[in-house]
Amino acid sequence: MSNKKIGLLSLTALVLSSMIGSGIFSLPQNMAAVAGAEAISIGWLITGIGIIFLGLSFFFISRLRPELDGGIYIYAREGFGDLMGFMSAWGYWLCATIGIVGYLTVAFEGLGVFTDSENTVIFGQGNTVASFIGSSIIVWLVHALIAGGIKEAASVNLVATFVKVAPLVLFILLGFWFFDTDIFNSDVKASALNNNIGDQVKDTMLITLWVFTGVEGASVLSAHAKKRTDVGLATVLGILIALALYVAITILALGIIPRETIAEMPNPSMGPLLDAMMGPTGKVIITACLIVSVLASYISWTMYSAEIPYRGAQKGAFPKILDKLNENSTPINSLWFTGFIVQFCLILVFVFEQSYNTLLLISTSMILIPYFLIGAYLFKLAIQTNSAWYIKLTGFMASIYGLWIVYAAGLQYLLLSVVLYVPGILLFLYSHRKFYGKFKLKGFEQTILAMIFILFCYAVYRLPELLAA
Repeated sequence: MSNKKIGLLSLTALVLSSMIGSGIFSLPQNMAAVAGAEAISIGWLITGIGIIFLGLSFFFISRLRPELDGGIYIYAREGFGDLMGFMSAWGYWLCATIGIVGYLTVAFEGLGVFTDSENTVIFGQGNTVASFIGSSIIVWLVHALIAGGIKEAASVNLVATFVKVAPLVLFILLGFWFFDTDIFNSDVKASALNNNIGDQVKDTMLITLWVFTGVEGASVLSAHAKKRTDVGLATVLGILIALALYVAITILALGIIPRETIAEMPNPSMGPLLDAMMGPTGKVIITACLIVSVLASYISWTMYSAEIPYRGAQKGAFPKILDKLNENSTPINSLWFTGFIVQFCLILVFVFEQSYNTLLLISTSMILIPYFLIGAYLFKLAIQTNSAWYIKLTGFMASIYGLWIVYAAGLQYLLLSVVLYVPGILLFLYSHRKFYGKFKLKGFEQTILAMIFILFCYAVYRLPELLAA
């Protein structure tokens, strides 16, 4: 049996590993393609402030309501009722599940650097037969690892986190050494993009949101923490470390190679940049690091994906069958459920030959509403408990940031998320009625349901346009 708890170091590593997946290795090109140094700096400033307030929201909620387990789902449910709690859980679960499918595809695409050639394509973009077989094997190996105990899986993730952070630190140190102020100052405003600074800043928002997805990791696994007070602290520590790495990598890159050149680089773009500083081994190091990184993130995100339906099943948001622990205190039926969905998505990736970028787009669209609800719940909780002014300010600012990223993402992402929410809502209505024996939705929840189905009809009408965009 394995009922061991997770300490502060492992919790922090889980948060860090969740955020530092594949996105950081493509960050220089992703940012350089849409913005110059000035707009990138402003974008990181806005995101840094917003994410810190979001992280502090988890920190303060864990202290005001330390008895709450399950993070995003439970917080939204406590604050805004069963329906909004489910929407937060479903959005987060889909984000996590689709995201980890993306991790598998990009890991095997990375392997193609070592095996593929013009005449022989083995792994391609992670959607070939070999990639499908390899990904499927990893799905069930990780399933077995997590079924053996959350603590053991967290320990493996801790080691992998140290392995993948080391090359990032190497890149930053070399970046400081090779940084050229003339190159950096040559295109600060990115005038060739023909976008003003405001538009450039807005274009960076979804990129910065994607690389911070996972900030809630410690709160999702709060029931497994040695000390509940470690949950908020691990979240804040993970954010600060990740923010320092992200800012350093993107800003230093603009002083190594001109922005226009970086914007045209293939991803992971950190590889060619490291090549420019240390020779042809750079791409090999970064690709190997990318593979380790996404597989480590796959472990942590699978744990989150299994935890959310389990917590939801206890409150009638998911089918009761998912409310079961094995002898190692792992939510085993929820883990099976997540594993089968991941396997199904891998089949779709193979059949329809979808790439990592498509999965990233869908995954990111699902996290917008859950993040807004976290800040909104803290703000509501702080007012109800007459908490200190800085706690109220934290909730308010996190809510404003949540609304900002919904606005910055645009109508396309909002409508796409609505299409994916509706099947979940049908599952919720079934589970809700089974749990309570009748529908207990309040008037405002029924109004929200009606609005969602109206938006759904409009989104389906525009679906070909949304997918084409």
